[in-house]
Order: sequence, then structure tokens, then C-alpha cells
Amino acid sequence: MLPKQPFYITTPIYYPSGNPHIGHCYTTLACDVVARYKRMRGYDVMFLTGTDEHGQKNEKEALEAGVSPKEYVDVYVENFKRLWSTIGITYDRFIRTTDDCHVQSVQRIFKELFDRGYIYKGEYKGQYCTPCESFWTESQLVSGKCPDCGRDVAEASEEAYFFKLSEFSERLEKLLTDEERGFLEPRSRVNEMINNFIKPGLEDLCVSRTTFSWGVPVSFDGKHVVYVWIDALSNYITALGYMNDTYSDFEKYWPADIHVMAKEIVRFHSIIWPAMLMALDLPLPKKIYGHGWITFSGAKMGKSTGNVIDPFILADRYGVDALRYHLLREMPFGADCPYTNEMMLARINSDLANDLGNLVQRTVAMAIKYFDGRLPTERSFMDCDSELTGMATALHGFVEENIESLHIAAAIAEIFKVISRANKYIDENAPWILAKDESLRPRLATVLYKLLDTIRIVSVLLSPVMPGTMPEIWRQIGVLPDDTLWEKAGQADVLRLDVEVQKGEVLFPRLDIEKELAELALIFESSRKTVAAPCSSEPVAEVSEVVPFKEEINYDDFSKLDIRVAKVLSCEKVAKSDKLLLFVLDDGAGKRQVLSGIAEYYAPEDLVGKSVVFIANLAPKTIRGIQSHGMILSAVTPEGYRLIGVQGEAGPGAEVS
Repeated sequence: MLPKQPFYITTPIYYPSGNPHIGHCYTTLACDVVARYKRMRGYDVMFLTGTDEHGQKNEKEALEAGVSPKEYVDVYVENFKRLWSTIGITYDRFIRTTDDCHVQSVQRIFKELFDRGYIYKGEYKGQYCTPCESFWTESQLVSGKCPDCGRDVAEASEEAYFFKLSEFSERLEKLLTDEERGFLEPRSRVNEMINNFIKPGLEDLCVSRTTFSWGVPVSFDGKHVVYVWIDALSNYITALGYMNDTYSDFEKYWPADIHVMAKEIVRFHSIIWPAMLMALDLPLPKKIYGHGWITFSGAKMGKSTGNVIDPFILADRYGVDALRYHLLREMPFGADCPYTNEMMLARINSDLANDLGNLVQRTVAMAIKYFDGRLPTERSFMDCDSELTGMATALHGFVEENIESLHIAAAIAEIFKVISRANKYIDENAPWILAKDESLRPRLATVLYKLLDTIRIVSVLLSPVMPGTMPEIWRQIGVLPDDTLWEKAGQADVLRLDVEVQKGEVLFPRLDIEKELAELALIFESSRKTVAAPCSSEPVAEVSEVVPFKEEINYDDFSKLDIRVAKVLSCEKVAKSDKLLLFVLDDGAGKRQVLSGIAEYYAPEDLVGKSVVFIANLAPKTIRGIQSHGMILSAVTPEGYRLIGVQGEAGPGAEVS
């Protein structure tokens, strides 16, 4: 047997400075569709995603939270992984820039570029945007602000290493303008890169920093850490084992077939990344694709704008496949995709409930009603059968072409044209009338067979988009495992003649849109009032009439908590922290120290002598080098955290139950 042809597809690595939202989903969903499709075609797929964890921003936020940078990012990384698991992302490898193998590779890549003369030491002066971790020249600023995020910048100067990006201008322009190669898609992005960056003149790139420590150390100059570009962009090859001892499939999968990303980071991938690879004498990726943004009220969806939508809520309420379908269906090639809850609910009702769900339900129900679930083998064909069959089988090539080129929305739209035609075919042939005449039973069986086989074709083609629903459709329409092979989606009449169907649940129940919109407004308003609890990786919801309760537990779960009363013996602020107080408590058995992030709401001296409630059997945790043995309980109010008091006489060590 010949080895499978490799196929390598990547998302960007996401910056885990907050919880993931729906704006993060499209890139990863698009890659998942392509990866699933390629696996169905028999390719050996490597689908990579991950997290870009280093940098000044995360170091600063971790310091403010009173935890180490690694502890800070670990929470958000797990939430990204949880989201990908929730929405059915089938990545093959997850790379973190804190992984030992990545650190090893980045240090070696940096040294190799230095030894080749492409990295040199100098001094950088420029305008610096902390959130974007980017230096800018005056000419690149937009109205005096960062051209990427629009925030304020500050004059900065420091010793740094530089990458000779300027030496690659001519080669990069030739690469981008080679229409036959089509390195960057959509083509509209090419003019943007040429006119905005290459034509004005590429400047050498700052690739190290000395003003923060959360990063990969430069192996030969300990006061420098590798700056974001070489650290983050290298993930696409370090995850395959380039210059590290962990993985060994670089030769198999590189060059990447496609890097997929949102449009704001196309510049880094189409200019800086190929220049780095050229300097290393490595093959370039075959294609870069920069899609549009998911927008909300005309603005890019993002944490900083406060307009994020929680995908966990949508997936739980409406189903993973409904969420996947809506996002993939609405994003036009290269353009932005506006999101509203109303649009999503309308799409569920029109496409999924009325069209696809209704087609499956009607067809299966009629096969059960008229033939007890198993079709007879005698047939009677008409011209309209060939029309439906022709439309269905023509989908195969169209869908392949459009998934290959990332025109996923176009592929889905064409599939649903056939679904709509199949529903019309039912009305045209009126099976309920055919069923009244015994002599027309062969015609009735033919109509139902053509419908079932059309459902088979569209469901196979939709399976990369809605992988959870299609197996249930296959169960209901009685397909055999081989009937769902990708290549058979281009063939007609694959189902056995005496196919047997089975009744199933409604695939996509219709929604009361007005009611759903009202309930979603309450749910999302509640979710926006979720804040990070000090000294804890768990979210704590602010007081609100609509905050939902957590999932039900039993008494045994509660009884594991050892909740006690303690008396505050001393309390002081932790040095260099605006949030942390260090308590020494009398817990009834001795003294213990506990950290709590309530310094903004209490003066330490006011707490001495007070009784507090705390969890005594919580595993110790080291924060800012100080061990905390327990957690003091507070209520979250609109005014901030308020310690939970004790009424009546309760001495230190008294159990709370």
C-alpha cells in the first residue's frame, strides 16, 4: 500500500490573556473543516493549533493577579482547549510556546540566524504599543496611535537584537506578486502588503527585549529574551521537531500546505515569516490565507472592545453543529462576517430546521408510514428524478473545489440549494397521493429512494461542517458504513434498493426567536458580569438577578469542604501587589497564613481581631513566593468583595456547615 499523502494545516497560535470567545472560533473551525475533509479523502493530516504565551502583557497581568506568568496563562490555555473540545475541533497537535521543545528550538533558531549574520545587536528607539507588543515608526502610526489596535503608544528605547528584514524586500515582493503561485489569499491582501509595508521600505525587526523576563532567553546573552516574532512564528516548524529532540516529522509535513489566520496578522505571516524561512534556507509554506473578522455592531469582536459572545453558551443551548454551521455559513470569502444572535437563530430555523431537518424527518416518516420502514425494490423513474440526482452528484466536485480554496460558505450554500430542491421534489411528486394507488407503489418507492440517496449525498458533504449530526442522519436513513465514503458522494443510487430507515428525534427543533433573544440577552448580560476571583483560577459571578446557579452537586461533594471560622491575628499588604493581603489566622489549632485578593476593599488594620470564614482543607498554593494555606470566603457585590462575617459566638476552629 502506498503511503498516504501528507497535508499540513495550521491556525495561528492564540494569545491566552483572557477567555476565548466566538471571535476566536472561525479560523479554527475553517481549519477543522479542511482537516476533516482531507482525512475523508485519505490524506495523512497534521492539524496544528496552540497558544502564544510569552510577552510583557501576560507578565504584567500575572503580576497584578498575584500569580506567576505560567500559572496565569495555564488557566486560559485550558479554556482554549476546552472550547476546541466543545465545538469538535480535531487538531492533531497543540503547541505551547512554553513547551520545552519549542523553547529549545527557538533558542537554536535565534542562534542560527545570528551565526548566519541575519541577527545583530543594536539599540531600538520607537513608539511602543504594550497590548500589541509592537514597536512602530512615526510614519506607521495612525493619528498618533497604534495602527493595529488604535491604542496609545509610548516612546521607548532599549538595547536589542535585530533581524535584517530589510534585506528581503525584493524577494518578498516577488513572492507576493507571483500570481501563478498565489502565495497569499485572498489577492486583495497582496496589494495591502506591497503598498503599506514593502514599498515604503522594510525596516530591520526588533527580535529581543530586555525590559521583561517572561520569554525564551537568548542562549548566548542572558539579559535578553526572544521577542514575539521569532518565538511565535517558529511554532509551525518547532511543533514538527525542527531543531528539537521531541518530534521527528518535520521532513514529512513541511512545507505547510496552508496557514490560516484572521486578516490583522497577515503582515507577520506574509512578510516576517517567509523572510525568516529564507534566512534559514527552508522551504516556504505553500499558501497563506487571511480571512475577515467576525464583527458585532460593526466592530471587530474582541476582549478589549467588550463585545464578546460566549461560544460555550451558544453550543450548550443550540448544539455544537448549529453553532459550527452558522459561523461557517455566514463568513464570505475574504470579507468580514457580522454576528447577531437574531441572525444565528434565524439561520437555525430556516436552514437547519425548515430545510435539512424537515427533509430528513418527512422522508423517513413517509418511508415508515407507507412501507413500514423498508423500501420495496421495484422502481418507476421519471425525468424529474434525473434532475434531482444530477444536482446532487454535481455537488461533489463543487464542494471539493471550494473547500480546497477556503470558500467554505459557498460550498455550504450550494449544498443547501440541493436540499431546497429535494424539499420541492417532495411537493412536486406528492407521495401522499401516490400512496393512495396501489399501482403507483413502485413510483412512490422511487421518489422516497431518490430522496434518501440525496440526503446521503448532502450529509456526507456536510459531515466536515456538522460532524455530530450527520451520523444520526445516516442512522435514520439506513446507510451502510461504505455509503458515507467521500468519493461516493459523487455517485448516485449508492443505497441498497431495499434500504431500511429508522425513526429518530427531531434534528433541529424550531425556535421561538423572540423568546430566545430575550433569554440570551439575560444570559450574556450575566456572563459579562463574570470576574476573575483573586488568587483563584475560577470565575466568580457578580451579584445579579439573572446569574445562573452552578450545576447540582450531592451532599458528599459538599462534605469534602472543611469550612471553618478563624480570627485574624495580623493582616498586611503584600509588597508590589495592589490586590493581595497576607493574613495570619488563629484557626483553633494554631496559626496559618492565607492570601486574599481583597486589598482594594479593606484597610489591613481594620481586619485585625475580626472573625472570618475560610476553607481549611484547600491545597496550599504559592503566590508571589508566599504560601497560602486556605481560602477566605467573600461575597461579590456591585461595590466589590465583602468578607463573610459570623453572627453570634463562634470561636476559632468552629466548623461551618
